[in-house]
Amino acid sequence: MNREERLELGRRTLAMMAGRQGEKMVADLEENFPELAHIVLGFGFGEIYAREGLSIPQKEMLSIACLVAQGDTAGQLRFHFMVALHSGLSKNEVIETLIHCIPHVGVPKVMNAFHALASVLKENPQE
Repeated sequence: MNREERLELGRRTLAMMAGRQGEKMVADLEENFPELAHIVLGFGFGEIYAREGLSIPQKEMLSIACLVAQGDTAGQLRFHFMVALHSGLSKNEVIETLIHCIPHVGVPKVMNAFHALASVLKENPQE
């Protein structure tokens, strides 16, 4: 697959996962950092998220756990919380994903993630 095909597959995958929020995220990146936008779309969504084997909700649970483990990723967590909820995970499943992270990454990182989740839920109440 060439670069343009990966970018197009990335755009379709992101649109399916995140709807208009994904389009907005890419538009902001393309305006300010076009090369980063191409990497995120082509590699992240055109190669990684487009792969078969795991469902989008499963991939989002993994992405959330990885971002929590890294710490200082509130912006990315907010995006992935929104995508997780948009792709079919319930609020409770997202909360349980965070709770499951506690013994592996620690309470402070998980508490920070809960603050990011609270801001997403305030903007997009699910239940």
